[in-house]
Amino acid sequence: MPTLALTTLQTEVKNNYIIVTLDRGKANPINLTMINDLRALLKEVKDNPEIRGLILTGKQHFFTAGIDLIEAYGLDEQGSSDLWKGFHNLTHELITFPKPFVAAISGHSPAGGCVFSIAADYRIMASGKYRIGLNEIPVGIIVPQTIYAAYAFWIGERLAYQYLLEGKLLSVEHAHQVGLVDEVCTYEELLPKAEAQMQQYLQFDDHTWQSSKQNFRRNLHAIFEANHADSLDPLLEQWWKPATRKRLAGIVAMLKKEG
Repeated sequence: MPTLALTTLQTEVKNNYIIVTLDRGKANPINLTMINDLRALLKEVKDNPEIRGLILTGKQHFFTAGIDLIEAYGLDEQGSSDLWKGFHNLTHELITFPKPFVAAISGHSPAGGCVFSIAADYRIMASGKYRIGLNEIPVGIIVPQTIYAAYAFWIGERLAYQYLLEGKLLSVEHAHQVGLVDEVCTYEELLPKAEAQMQQYLQFDDHTWQSSKQNFRRNLHAIFEANHADSLDPLLEQWWKPATRKRLAGIVAMLKKEG
């Protein structure tokens, strides 16, 4: 385990849980390959009774920088649809993943990185001058109700509303203060603390723990189910508008310059 050929992930099975490390370039930008790798791995982990929990982490300084805007900007309409629908499906699968899920946030975690984080049951973040949050609106991406609901699940509706409309990225300390992050530690302590939290969950009966998790997330799951079919239509329409393309072109040029 795993039996899959994964090109953007590294995996390590320890005892009865799996550590999954995002592994795509320096900043771990999310593309369709990473999305498909994660979706396939999630299914395998979910269906394997010997793997009782999941820890997701990244590289030092970057958990993931979010969607690979350089690659995404160059996609045609079908490619863009595949990317965003794949990401939305992955988000749904992470949110409804029944087993214990701990995010060991190893650095910057904006946009898609924050989405991965808020799907977890517990978030530990490395200390440093890192940022986490949902900054889609300044980029020109319409935020679906599903993402708002998942953000609000942890930090409350008022802050989620304000932070999303501002495209606010939080410092590690601020994220901890408002409950977006549960624990802060050094990078060296990150995985040991994530494993300790996983063991805390795994001491309980699997059926009892997982059934309770599903009960606690029932309303959140219902929002994803109700909005799953058409929630991306406004996003995809906006993605191709001239004003958005112009804004994206500027961001892409800046990202290429930064290397």
